Amino acid sequence: MNARNKKIGTYLLVALGGLLLGWLLFGGRSSEPEHEHTEEVAGATEYTCSMHPQIRQDGPGKCPLCGMDLIPVRNGGSNDKTNPYVLEMTPEAIALSNIQTTKMETVNPENELSLSGRVALNEQQVSSITAKFPGRIERLYVNFTGQEVRRGERLASLYSPELITAQRELQEAARAKSLMPELYEAARSKLKLWKLTDAQIRRIENAKDIITQFDIYADAAGVVTERLVNTGDYVATGTALFEVANLSSVWVVLDAYEADLAWIKQGGNITFTVPGIPGKEFTAKVAFITPVLDPTTRAIEVRAEVQNPGNQLKPGMFADARIRTSTGAKEKSLSVPSSAVLWTGKRSVVYVKVDGQDMPAFEMREVTLGPRMGDRYVIASGLQDGEEVVTNGVFAVDGAAQLRGNYSMMSMPPAGGPKAPETFQKQLTEVINQYYALKNALVASDVPKARQAAGTFALKLGEVDMGALDGKLHDQWMALLPTLKSNAEAIQKSRDLEKQRAAFSPLSDHVIEAVKVFGIQQEVAYIQSCPMALGDKGAYWLSELEDIQNPYFGQAMLTCGETEETYRRGQRTGAADAATPARAPQGHQH
Repeated sequence: MNARNKKIGTYLLVALGGLLLGWLLFGGRSSEPEHEHTEEVAGATEYTCSMHPQIRQDGPGKCPLCGMDLIPVRNGGSNDKTNPYVLEMTPEAIALSNIQTTKMETVNPENELSLSGRVALNEQQVSSITAKFPGRIERLYVNFTGQEVRRGERLASLYSPELITAQRELQEAARAKSLMPELYEAARSKLKLWKLTDAQIRRIENAKDIITQFDIYADAAGVVTERLVNTGDYVATGTALFEVANLSSVWVVLDAYEADLAWIKQGGNITFTVPGIPGKEFTAKVAFITPVLDPTTRAIEVRAEVQNPGNQLKPGMFADARIRTSTGAKEKSLSVPSSAVLWTGKRSVVYVKVDGQDMPAFEMREVTLGPRMGDRYVIASGLQDGEEVVTNGVFAVDGAAQLRGNYSMMSMPPAGGPKAPETFQKQLTEVINQYYALKNALVASDVPKARQAAGTFALKLGEVDMGALDGKLHDQWMALLPTLKSNAEAIQKSRDLEKQRAAFSPLSDHVIEAVKVFGIQQEVAYIQSCPMALGDKGAYWLSELEDIQNPYFGQAMLTCGETEETYRRGQRTGAADAATPARAPQGHQH
């Protein structure tokens, strides 16, 4: 009995322990979800739109784009602060999305491009053989293309009534040469103008009868690439009879795409092969790069001249070439795989792994790309050595950022960016005032005044203390500064109004970006554009006036253009207009 009682007591203790554990785990839980939701809403410091996550504000309200109620964004991060540039993800989400990162690499700025093209005639070695006097083709001695001819070889015979008359004149003048030497020389000169040789002229003088057929001789050696006449055709003086090409040297014409142009330099080494001559490699140098891009293929022709002993390279053959070249940079450059880069308009975005976080996190970073090197891009600015970038699953990271309401490829940071110090804004405002003076000089089509204003602009630009900036703002200013300087100097040096206006366009683009990024201490500025500027390419400018005064046309089309955006001090570009009454669109004015 004692053993039985002990066993029953043990069962009761186990049952009571289970009931106690269940109460501890699940007791009082029914009110917990409501408590957590309350904490989530109370802890939200920003509100966003579920359809337009780029809209963010500190309190509740309605989306200015679609009118939907804004929803709270829960704070995240280990330090309980929301950074719209940084996205945290769980290890499970990273594994499901197969997100992989790669460390930045420093590489020599050298590249080997693979280009395709064709063998072509050397146009400098192509000659047209023409008729030197009018007549009818009586006989062709070269009557098919591809036939080789030597210099001085007879090509055709002509019957020429005009030449028969000239023969009679020469023979009559030759009999009276002692009495009228001037007439004799004039008759000879007439035949020489028709490119008859001295031997032919002597033959005419000594002939007793009139010669009715005259031969045409090749004045260049090569291969006949085109026969332009037939027997019996009547030709005038200067009519092309044959096209003859000397194949001792040929051209190799390659198609290079726009993105590869930074790597191609005149004088660069080319190695190429042709399928028709397997196992043989040819070398040449870049002799010419055409200055005009083909608008259909978006490619440009790169040409090299190659010696062709034995005529083994045939025009029309396909060629596969390699060009090994560099950008000319003395130091190594940072590079990332092309799969890491997302393009958004004029900007390029990568995601950088953030160290020191409790949860895996990735920061959206705008970068400036250099030339492409195979499957990698050189990074001009925006990244540092040793950082890790997302190379696989980058679209998954960006999509998660969009759903979270973070900045992303489709939801860029608002114009204005991080706030620049007031001292820097004050200096930049002085630069912008000089920009307005330059703009107004171009409106007045005043070249000397534009040169003077551009010089003052460059001086003010040099007085800006970039030491007031740090971090990303410093990098952004350093990226803008070279173009601002170079275009201001181009306007200052030029005495041509159209060249000044052409340089004013990239200068204006970077001035507008500087105003958006750093801000200025002026209450309002207008970003305006004209689609007809610079040969219908379109161009922008910044103006202190709301009324259109076009600096690209001046009085010729003074009011051509429209206001694209309005910058207001302390407000985001474009957001201010959403909060003010709608204004009737100006349209495209003339």
